[in-house]
Amino acid sequence: MTTDFRSSDEEQADEAGKEGEADKSGEREISWRSRSIGLSALDVDDAELMHSWQSDPVAAHHVGFWPRPLSALRERIERDIENDDRDDFLVLLPDGTPVGHVALTNQNMVDGTAQVEQMLAAEHRGAGHAGAVLDALVDLAFGELPLYRLTAKTHTDNAPALAVLVTAGFTQEGISRSACLHRGRRHDLAVFSLLRPEWEALNRPRAWDA
Repeated sequence: MTTDFRSSDEEQADEAGKEGEADKSGEREISWRSRSIGLSALDVDDAELMHSWQSDPVAAHHVGFWPRPLSALRERIERDIENDDRDDFLVLLPDGTPVGHVALTNQNMVDGTAQVEQMLAAEHRGAGHAGAVLDALVDLAFGELPLYRLTAKTHTDNAPALAVLVTAGFTQEGISRSACLHRGRRHDLAVFSLLRPEWEALNRPRAWDA
């Protein structure tokens, strides 16, 4: 992480900006933002919203969610808040509308590795948010954390997710055969990765350019 050296006037202006961000996003503090979305740290009060998204059959199929009660999800979120090897975020539009969840999991700061997880609400799929969310999270991982390698996995028949990963610069390394059991069937998982030098070579604006 870089140290922030600023004048008192700049700090006051920044604090005013943060207050404005909170007002626009339903009083939520924005931890990270890009041109079109903001990331706010996931909180226990988001459990009901997350539960509704995970109950969507399409998300359940592609991600392989096991149906769990709301209370269990709330407990898991509360437990994960104290977990140093993961960071979970609620994805917000500029007007504060929550559209999904994204996370960096299995973070290993010694090896510089982490896994990317992403889920969009059913009503916000197909609007171009998935790519923006992934780009923002990747910029956070490589721009603010000492990570070198990101991985992502998805079902081989999840065409939208495969396309988003490729567009974001990820490379498919292979296939984990029959690695997931869901609804009585075995599913193959496509394994993707993105390395820091590959991210540095991407010709696109970074999140902080917003």
